[in-house]
Order: sequence, then structure tokens, then C-alpha cells
Amino acid sequence: MRLHRPVLSQWREGGPPGFEEGHRRCHEDIQSGLPQMLELICPGGASTALCAASNCGTRGSSCAGSCQPLAKHEERQFEDGEHKTRPLDPVGGTDVYVVQSLHGGPSESANDKLCRLLFFIGALKDAGAARVTAIVPYLCYARKDRRTKPNDPVITRYVASLFEAVGTAVFVALDVHNPAAFENAFRCRTVALTAAPLFVDYAKALSGEHLCVVSPDPGGAKRAEIFRLALESALNQPVW
Repeated sequence: MRLHRPVLSQWREGGPPGFEEGHRRCHEDIQSGLPQMLELICPGGASTALCAASNCGTRGSSCAGSCQPLAKHEERQFEDGEHKTRPLDPVGGTDVYVVQSLHGGPSESANDKLCRLLFFIGALKDAGAARVTAIVPYLCYARKDRRTKPNDPVITRYVASLFEAVGTAVFVALDVHNPAAFENAFRCRTVALTAAPLFVDYAKALSGEHLCVVSPDPGGAKRAEIFRLALESALNQPVW
């Protein structure tokens, strides 16, 4: 397949201790494996346009492992808080890949980023893109995938409906809260990636310590168990 102007996304908002470093390493891993990942998502010789979504602070940069520059796009912010984003490079008849994390931060909330990404995907489809793949390292509202109280909203499903409404063909996310609920929420194709190998590599430095993997809630229990087994195999020692 031919790649046209690969993309970088920027994860710049703060978080818990180790959050930024972990996201930086995950980001680098995604960049280095992006061509292979796109080949898995869209095999064959289709022409591919890669466009950046909002708040990409690396305009004019090159994607790691590639000499291709970023695809050009325009973002405008209006005085009343409204905004628009449009592609400046031709996308007609191409497969377009949009990379954008939806983690809220001090400058923009998750809702702001979500709206920008949805509007940008809609603009790409209106501009003639044959297919749009959203690559979202952090999916907002992924934890609200079930009702815990009467009349609770299932927001993960509503977010999925929004992406489908603007014409998203494939949705790729990293370490979603509950992979089964993530897949069930979308009617379009989904791809759930994991950064567990990065954390396994980090944990190897802790060899000899007594390690225990804990899930923060029932939704993450399956992911925690998969990570525990991978860690146990890599360290060749019991992990609880």
C-alpha cells in the first residue's frame, strides 16, 4: 500500500504520575508501527491519505520511521466558541486515517475534542474521502459502557453512534476499558490495540520483586488478567 503524508498526534495534557511518560512511549510505539497497522486495516494497494485532527502540535514534522510530512489541514476557532476543521490536501477517493486522542485536559475538555474530531471526519467524507479510519489512542466515555443505576446513560454506545453518523468506517482505540463492550457498542469495524507489551518491558526491570496486578474495577478485570499472564511469562516468576 502507498502511504501519503503520515500523521502524528500529540498527547500533551497532564494526568496521574507516569501518565505522560506512559502515553509518550505508547505514542512512539504507535508511530513506529503505523505502516504495519494500516496494512492490516486496509490491505492492498489503495491510495491512503493521512490527516491530523485537532490540537496536533507537530505540524510540519515527519512521522517516526517515515520521510513523509503531515497532511495539511486548517483549524479555525471563532469568538463564540465554535470551530471548524477542514482538509487542505485532496482526499477524494482515498482512505483517510485520522489520529486524535480524546483525553480531556486543562486547555480542552473531552467534549471539545470529541466534537472537533466528529466534525473533521464529516468534512473528510463531504470532501469525497472513500473511507475514514479514526485512530483514537484514548477513547472518552469508554468507562460508561453499562448501567450501574436506574436510568443511567450508556454513553459509550451514544459516542459510537455519533462516529457512525458522520461516516466512520473503522474505529481503532488503545487499551479500551472493556474490549467486549467496546466492540458491541459499534456497528462499524473496530480494532482494539494494547500497550501491554510496553509495560511488560518496564516490569522486567522489577524482576525479583513480588508483583501483583490489580484492576481498578470489574470492567478492567479481563485486561488485568491478560496482562498478569503476559508478565508472568516474561519474568518467569509468579505474578499475582
